[in-house]
Amino acid sequence: MANVAVVGSQWGDEGKGKIVDWLSSRADVVVRFQGGHNAGHTLVIDGKVYKLHLLPSGIVRPNKLSVIGNGVVIDPWALLKEIAAVKEQGVDITPENLIIADNAHLILPAHSAMDAALEAARGKGKIGTTKRGIGPCYEDKIARRGIRVCDLRDKALLKEKLEAVMAHHNALLKGLDAEQISPESIMEKLEEVSETILSFAQPVWRVLDQKQKEGKRILFEGAQGIMLDVDHGTYPFVTSSNIVASQAATGSGMGAKSVQYVLGITKAYTTRVGSGPFPTEQENEVGEHLGVKGHEFGTTTGRKRRCGWFDAVMVRQAMMLSGIDGISLTKLDVLDGMDELKICVSYELDGEIIDYYPAGQAEQARVKPIYETIEGWSETTYGARSWIDLPAQAIKYVRRIEELIGAPVAMLSTSPERDDTILVTDPFQPK
Repeated sequence: MANVAVVGSQWGDEGKGKIVDWLSSRADVVVRFQGGHNAGHTLVIDGKVYKLHLLPSGIVRPNKLSVIGNGVVIDPWALLKEIAAVKEQGVDITPENLIIADNAHLILPAHSAMDAALEAARGKGKIGTTKRGIGPCYEDKIARRGIRVCDLRDKALLKEKLEAVMAHHNALLKGLDAEQISPESIMEKLEEVSETILSFAQPVWRVLDQKQKEGKRILFEGAQGIMLDVDHGTYPFVTSSNIVASQAATGSGMGAKSVQYVLGITKAYTTRVGSGPFPTEQENEVGEHLGVKGHEFGTTTGRKRRCGWFDAVMVRQAMMLSGIDGISLTKLDVLDGMDELKICVSYELDGEIIDYYPAGQAEQARVKPIYETIEGWSETTYGARSWIDLPAQAIKYVRRIEELIGAPVAMLSTSPERDDTILVTDPFQPK
């Protein structure tokens, strides 16, 4: 049996929540390996809607182990609030079915304050951060001044570390004309939650190694999308972590061979939240139609998503960057009833035709999409569970996407309901 990593192949919001939930019913362990509560997954199960941010999608399934890996940055208050909300929906969450890496870094109130102050200072150069402290927390991690889950066990050391980290942040907050935060106030808040957080804490790498030796199926759940990757995305309009599938190993403490199949979640059109380049964006009736029919509002922020045509150049690049074996194509039903569809097949940059998305910020802003037009379909694809239920033109659209991105469709999602899925290749048992 293969261990599977799920990653978004665009700018996030591709519908990973449903697919991870579908896969988690067949997995034994579900692992979050990067990002923080800036991500959001919406699950619809038997008509009940679950909105998750830090908790792995497997948490709503009985007899599954959910893991928050060391690559995730954790706001302890946001996590406990989310646990309480999901418990109110009837889901049992205990240290038996949820564990947190004891070497994961904690998001402090100072991080969200810094996030907001820095974004305000950028003025017109805003990068579209969620202001939840994700970036500043990762900055502290890399600068070796971060506070980790395991630090909650030693109050004297925690106090010493907080004084050091707040000397840094308060100097910056003062310079940004923002309110300073005392280390004592953070210490007091951490003491209120430390016992509960520590009850979930374990050396995750040891647990996962044992599960693998026992032959358990492990599902690695990525957040956001590859074009938001801090190295490979539309920098600086990116998140603060690596999103590519190789991060599953680093962000969980498992070896590089721990993932045998990479599934790229891919929306049948393109969306983006926040600032940054978007070559196929449609600021017109088409974009408005896709946004309304696709209910394109962020799970975490509620922000309206920008919408546009499918960008095969960008997705093909994501296939290469993340070693994607197959894709799960989502929201095909949103395209029902459109007379014609367009797919970006290449770019024009300063008079030259190119087949990749350049790294430079200025070049990314200047590329112009070159489209191929495909006939649409009038019939519905909503709720289809087999290929014979799909209109011929819808199948043609799917096949053309496969050709252009260089990867097969392993799964096809036709509604938010988990069972409205056409399975071509089982990621846990790839041919």
